[in-house]
Amino acid sequence: MIFNDRGLLFGGRLAKTRCMIRAATTKDVRAIHALLQIFAERGELLPRPMGQLYDHLRDFVVAVDDQTRKVIGCCALQICWQDLAEIRSLAVDPRHQHRGIGGQLTQHALEEARHFRLEKVFTLTYRPGFFERFGFVRIDRAQLPRKIWADCVLCPKFPDCDEIAMIKTLGRRS
Repeated sequence: MIFNDRGLLFGGRLAKTRCMIRAATTKDVRAIHALLQIFAERGELLPRPMGQLYDHLRDFVVAVDDQTRKVIGCCALQICWQDLAEIRSLAVDPRHQHRGIGGQLTQHALEEARHFRLEKVFTLTYRPGFFERFGFVRIDRAQLPRKIWADCVLCPKFPDCDEIAMIKTLGRRS
């Protein structure tokens, strides 16, 4: 196999980036913030103030490039209720997209939700096809509890949200 300096396999297919998924630490907050800002500026994610990232740091995991040791992706699982959590702030550095990192982060969040014995996980997204691969289905936002809309008032698109609500019912484990 022959790779160029961007990790691309000649012939147009992307090589998988080797990374480690781990719990975020305080040292990761600036990198998480910078990553989320890229997508907030595009209108694809809700911007997150630095203070809010510190407040919710325990919700986050990061993908760290095995070679450079830099944060190249992040994802948060926020528990909303006894049986419900939200996957939020899922972002992968544009230079590392389409290499399976978003899928690894999503899978990690779903496993964590199972660990906490949650029944359902939802997300609000502009990329429903991505989440459909993990068994999420589209729902009407009105089906979600009002509690989850607290962050919506901070969004520049409020009250005309155009994100797609999706939910996955998790399988039972002993």
